[in-house]
Amino acid sequence: MLHNKVRSQTPWGMIASIGCAAFFPTGPPPVVSVSKLFQRFVFVLSTAIFAALGLGFAIGEFGWFGVHAGSEQDGAYRQMRVYAEVLKKVQSDYVTDPNINDVTAGALHGLLESLDADSSYLSATEYKIYKDRPASGVAQVGITVSKRFGYATIVSVLPGSPADKEHLADGDVIESIGEQSTRELSLAVIRLMLEGKAGSTFTLSVVRPRKADPDKLTLTRTITAPPAMAEQQYESSTILYLKPGELTASRVDEIAAKVKSWGNTRKVLLDLRDSSGDDAQQGLRLANFFVKQGTLAMLEGQKFPQQTFAADAAKFISDAPLAVLVNRGTYGAAELAAAAIEDAKRADVVGERTFGEGSVQKTIELPDGAALVLTVAKYERPSGKKIQDEAVLPTVLVGQAQDEEVDTEEAAPPAKGDEPLTKALDLLKAKKS
Repeated sequence: MLHNKVRSQTPWGMIASIGCAAFFPTGPPPVVSVSKLFQRFVFVLSTAIFAALGLGFAIGEFGWFGVHAGSEQDGAYRQMRVYAEVLKKVQSDYVTDPNINDVTAGALHGLLESLDADSSYLSATEYKIYKDRPASGVAQVGITVSKRFGYATIVSVLPGSPADKEHLADGDVIESIGEQSTRELSLAVIRLMLEGKAGSTFTLSVVRPRKADPDKLTLTRTITAPPAMAEQQYESSTILYLKPGELTASRVDEIAAKVKSWGNTRKVLLDLRDSSGDDAQQGLRLANFFVKQGTLAMLEGQKFPQQTFAADAAKFISDAPLAVLVNRGTYGAAELAAAAIEDAKRADVVGERTFGEGSVQKTIELPDGAALVLTVAKYERPSGKKIQDEAVLPTVLVGQAQDEEVDTEEAAPPAKGDEPLTKALDLLKAKKS
C-alpha cells in the first residue's frame, strides 16, 4: 500500500487480549472480551457466509435453476438476499444463540480481506482507534510486515533493531503474536500489536526457512533510528555503491547529491535490497535520476482516473553505467524505482523477485462511524504489468527463483558471501564508462 495508507483492523477484543495498554499509556478503552473459541467461530462463520455469497453469485450469474443475471444492482440485491438467508439459518439453527453483531462484523471483515491484504472493514471503534493513533514517537521492533499465504510475513528488518538482534529476516513467517494466530488477524491489527510504548515486551512465534518448528521470541519495543545510507567504493573507486534503506524524501535527496558529485564518468551500484517506502513519489523521483525520458509508471483502477508518470528531463542526473540490486524485501516505492529503471533498459537489475506492493486505498466513512478501506488503484510499470500482482522480476536472477512457500526439509542452505553483489559488480566491471 503506497502513499496515503489506511490500515485495516479487527475487533478490539482481539487487541485487548495482547496487552495494547502498552500502546495506549492510559489503558485501552472499556471492551467486552470474547473467548478464543468464539473468535474462531466468527472467523470460520464469516468464511462460510462469504462462500455462500459466492455461491449465490454463481447461481444467479450463470443461470443455475433458471435464474439469470440482470443489472449489476440486481446482482447486489441477490447477494444480500443470500446473506440474509444464511444469517437467518445461523440465528435459528446454530448450536448456541450467536451474537449476530459479531457475526456480521466478522463477515464484513472476511469479505473485504478476501479482496487483498490492504482492503478492510473497520467498525466504529476500530476506525476511531486508527484515527487517534499517534503519528510519530511510537516504539516498534524494527520490522516491516505484510501478509503472504494467510500469515504475517516479514518484508524487511531495520538494522540494529530488536528484530535484527534476534536474527529475524525477510521471508520469516510470524505464526502468532502472543496467543493470537496472525491468520485470524488483519494486517493493520498485526502492525498495531507490534507497536507500543518503549520498553514494553511481547512474544512472537516465528517460522523460519529450513526449520520445522517455530521459534518463540520475546521482543522489547524500542525507538530505533534508521541507519545512515551505506556508501562504499569498489574497483579502485570506479564504482559507487549506495544502499539507501527506506526511501524517504530526505534519503532520496541524499542519493541525488551523491550521484551528482560522482559524475558520469564512473559507475553506480544502487542496492535496493530490503528497501521500503510508502511514498510512491520518492520511488519515481529516484528512477528519474537515471531515466531521462519516457514513462516511469501508471496508476489505474476500475473507477480511478488513470494517471501516467513521465520522466522529467530537468530532474535527470546521470547516464553513468548502472546496476540495481533487489530481493524479496524490496517493497513499495523501491519496487517502483527498480521497475521503471528495468523497463527503460537503463540497468541490469540483479537478485531475487521483489515483494509485490503497489496500490492505493480509499477510506469510505459509513453513517454508523465505521469505515471501509478499499484498494481503488494499482501501480503499473511501463510494460503494463501490475507490481502488486507480479512484483519485479530481475533481469539477472540470483537467489530464490520464485515466490513460493519454502520446503523446510528440502531447502538448500544459503550461499556463502554476497553472491548478488558479486554478480552486479562483475556486470558493471564489464561495462564501459
